[in-house]
Amino acid sequence: MAVKTAIIGLGIMGGRMVQRMAAHDGYVPVALWDPDPQACTEAQALAPTAVIAPGADAAIAAADLVYLACPPVPRKAYALAAAAAGKAVFLEKPLGVDVAESQDLVARLSGFGVPAAVNFTQAAGAAMTGVSDAARSGALGTVVGADIVVTYGAWPRAWQKAADWLRFRAEGGMTREVISHFLFFSERILGPLSVVWARPFYPDDPALCETHLLARLEAADGRPVTIMASVGGAQPDRQELTIKGSAASRRITDFYVDAISDGGPFTEFGPRPDDPRVASLNAQLDDLLLCMAGKAHRLATPEEALRVQILVETMLATPAG
Repeated sequence: MAVKTAIIGLGIMGGRMVQRMAAHDGYVPVALWDPDPQACTEAQALAPTAVIAPGADAAIAAADLVYLACPPVPRKAYALAAAAAGKAVFLEKPLGVDVAESQDLVARLSGFGVPAAVNFTQAAGAAMTGVSDAARSGALGTVVGADIVVTYGAWPRAWQKAADWLRFRAEGGMTREVISHFLFFSERILGPLSVVWARPFYPDDPALCETHLLARLEAADGRPVTIMASVGGAQPDRQELTIKGSAASRRITDFYVDAISDGGPFTEFGPRPDDPRVASLNAQLDDLLLCMAGKAHRLATPEEALRVQILVETMLATPAG
């Protein structure tokens, strides 16, 4: 039977997930909620059989799975309310912005024993699966580190501006929203990372999020992950993670374009999906069913998401110099 699902938070990601869940045989959206009535109306048009709940508690009560796409700060309370009611929980990233609060969330979710995962969208994708397999098999030779390069002409990007909180330092910024994905990917290949040094730079308005970040992180054995991120200038978006091997390296661009180099130019590895976003979300939803069934899956665990959050918040809290 299809999993009865509540979606709380109906902005960009919530709306996308409503649409994909409504089209997926494994799910049926039954309850939707967002404090914005217009967002509720638009989401219901994507899943006409779902009802607009009078509040988050009612949405949770109606479902077996609760997907949380609201901003980070209120996410903890909804997740714990759902888990306490015995519901499975699927959370958007970042897990949170306060490390102590997220540590408490992860511990309490574990105590409730409900299925729980975090939506790092590359987790079940072909690129991460392929690079992970290549690293394990030795096809890359010795994995020596990773480079993360992220540049934008403006932040938030044009399609994100409806989510106004993304431009503020309190919960938004490209490090939490984008670089976190590549940190998760890097940890899957290199193991847990730690911050060696970081230099974030912020605009004069203290309310606004970072515009630049330089950082060096290291795995337990010293292999480095280098980050260079910037906002500004007339340029296309650039989002790249390169997993560097002694025999071959793999570069992931825009979360799904997988390319390989043996020292020469990068060449794309395998065909591109017809619709990358649909392919990514469908893969996540397929693995979420495995998670709910207690089977092995590729999704990010709350513990992995917490590790990424600690890296992110450590970097963002480092004084610029």
